[in-house]
Amino acid sequence: MNTTIPPLVLCLSGHDPGGGAGLQADIEAVGAQGAHALGVITALTVQDSRDVRRVEPVSAALFAEQVNLLLADSRIAAIKLGLVGSAEQVPVILDAIARSRVPVVLDPVLRAGGGSPLATTPTARAILEQLLPVATIATPNADEARRLSGAASPADCAARLLAGGCEQLLITGGDEASPEVENHWFHRDGEHEVFRWPRLAGGFHGAGCTLASALAARLALGEPPRVAVRRAQAYVHECLQRALKTGRGRAIPGRWPPGRWPR
Repeated sequence: MNTTIPPLVLCLSGHDPGGGAGLQADIEAVGAQGAHALGVITALTVQDSRDVRRVEPVSAALFAEQVNLLLADSRIAAIKLGLVGSAEQVPVILDAIARSRVPVVLDPVLRAGGGSPLATTPTARAILEQLLPVATIATPNADEARRLSGAASPADCAARLLAGGCEQLLITGGDEASPEVENHWFHRDGEHEVFRWPRLAGGFHGAGCTLASALAARLALGEPPRVAVRRAQAYVHECLQRALKTGRGRAIPGRWPPGRWPR
């Protein structure tokens, strides 16, 4: 028996039956970094590789029971927040953050890549007003950053969101129309860095989940935030280069390098 315990990342995310996004993305991406994911499902979904048809939140009571039991049993090193099933789950999440005192990576999921809304208005408000202020780093895509902040440019979005209490932001540009993918990292102390990546052909499903969970794992491993941000992005770019076409819609990240699975 291996007695070495890898860093544990508590992942609170929705379930994607196709495995492109959500908790399965978290488990694979966290594992690929050398950490271990503890997963609690926030919502069940009816979706395929093209879009989401339905979202069914897990009850706040059941959600709380699972989270509390895990926290009592395990010592976690980071928290990754994905799809929030309902505003009623937010007090449970806030309590877990307060008790754990570990880095928190927030992926503020508001819409599916296919365009369907995933967060109700009360849930989106709770993400903005309650979860964003306690996040170590949030990873909205450009559209989510604009929706949350009401601003247009990455710099203006960051100014408003960082003023709300979030320590760092990584605003991603994978779905923008720029020739290259431009990801903007902002720190509330004024630091700003632009990461540019070659734009790959085709559309992808689950890149944001993969990025946030890889970043949480790298923070759990003890990397400084700026190093973790760069390495998590590099990992995602590699995943997209070996993306899998599992359905008729968008490809999903190939989160495990060739040869990593046991034969």
